[in-house]
Amino acid sequence: MSRRKQHTPPRNRPHDGGGGHPAQAGRGRQGGKPHKGGSHTGNDSYLYGFHAVLAALANPERDPERLIMTRNAEAELTRQAQRLPIQPEIMDGEALSALLPAGAVHQGIALKASPLPDLDVYDACEGTNRVVVLDQVTDPHNFGAILRSAAVFGAGALVTTERNSPALGGALAKAASGGLEKVKIARIANLARALEELKELGFEVIGLDGEGEMSLPEMKLSPKVALVLGAEGAGLRRLTREHCDLLARLPAAGDMKSLNVSNAAAVALYELFRRG
Repeated sequence: MSRRKQHTPPRNRPHDGGGGHPAQAGRGRQGGKPHKGGSHTGNDSYLYGFHAVLAALANPERDPERLIMTRNAEAELTRQAQRLPIQPEIMDGEALSALLPAGAVHQGIALKASPLPDLDVYDACEGTNRVVVLDQVTDPHNFGAILRSAAVFGAGALVTTERNSPALGGALAKAASGGLEKVKIARIANLARALEELKELGFEVIGLDGEGEMSLPEMKLSPKVALVLGAEGAGLRRLTREHCDLLARLPAAGDMKSLNVSNAAAVALYELFRRG
């Protein structure tokens, strides 16, 4: 069961055995508190879109507080025989749009729910062999897309910084298409320390970087891998690079050698997934 974040020194914990982004570069219900720097505030207090809302409603770590939908969305859920844990409030599309950020593609459904539990590295990464680490990825669409890829390709946890990362709210959840509820997230204060904690848990820490020693497909990797991606444009920070076990690049053809960070994450996660 997921636990709240506990700042226990690593030695006391159990061990277990960008804009143009370089293609090779690049991170409970039991009274869980909002994440620092990522709490739901203002118009970002609602999740919206069918996949994001239905995944949140199915997540036992969430307490639904207010479910709003249009008549069309209600009819669609009835057609899908969806059972809802909370009575929906029916509202017209214009009124629903007014509750959400400008331009939000809500598909006629929105949910206000309790935040996800506040996990530390150990609790988030327990039971998985694949972890994504984000070094100050700030764009919620990129962050959400990375969560979606992580869920698809079997990465069970994501570690990110408390500062310089987006709120786990509407735009991010919509881009994640349900992945926000499937991947455990640890928001931490010190990324270098978190990388050392991952090593204590038996993970090989691989940073994606254009200056990597070899391409990711050429590498012989440990069964447990933490994949580190840097911020949009800037890539990995120097201290983050220094705390990686290895730096890897993604192979590229011709002169075009850059990928958006979320695309780079998808390619790298697929490479890890196909290895089993």
